[in-house]
Parts: sequence; structure tokens; C-alpha cells
Amino acid sequence: MKLIIAAIKPFKLEEVREALTDIGVSGLMVTEIKGFGAQAGHTEIYRGAEYEVNFVPKVKLEIVVASELADQVVETITKTARTGKIGDGKIFVLDVAQAVRVRTGETNQDAL
Repeated sequence: MKLIIAAIKPFKLEEVREALTDIGVSGLMVTEIKGFGAQAGHTEIYRGAEYEVNFVPKVKLEIVVASELADQVVETITKTARTGKIGDGKIFVLDVAQAVRVRTGETNQDAL
């Protein structure tokens, strides 16, 4: 099993969710986050004063899938979340040692 962590632009969330559902992803976790990378923040004006915003809002997706599906999930997120502009996000893929469904006690692939 693989854990795929993706940080994407918030307005792309629904489009990415639909694309993942279409390829058979049955669940994901979403967290609103802030961060910076190459985009490095920007300035905003609020009540006449200029403020530097160092952290850019993003959405973090966490998805656990069978190892065979991981490459397809990464490709789908990449294609769907891409705008071609700086700050499109990052994707990380990690190995998962164990998964347990709390309600039933099912483990690993059955828990997904």
C-alpha cells in the first residue's frame, strides 16, 4: 500500500476529487494548510496598509491506495491540479506498513 500526500491549490480540490473517484479511489482526507515553496508568498493591502503574506493557502490530500494504483493516482492528480503556473503543488508517495478499519477490524487492503 502507498500513502500519497499532495498539496494543491484550493480551487482545484473538487476537480481532483472527481478525477480520483473516476479512477476508483474510494476515499481521501483533506486538510486546509498554508505553506511556501517557489511561490514564496505575496503582498496584500488591507485597510490601506500593505502586508506581506509569507504562507500561501493550499489543500493537503492524503490518500492510501493499493501499490498498483499509486502511479495512476499520482498521474491523475498531476494532470488535474496543473495550471502551469508557479505554486501548483507537490506530491509525495510513501510506503504504508499497515492499515486497520476501526469499525470492523479489517486490515491492510481490506481496510481500504
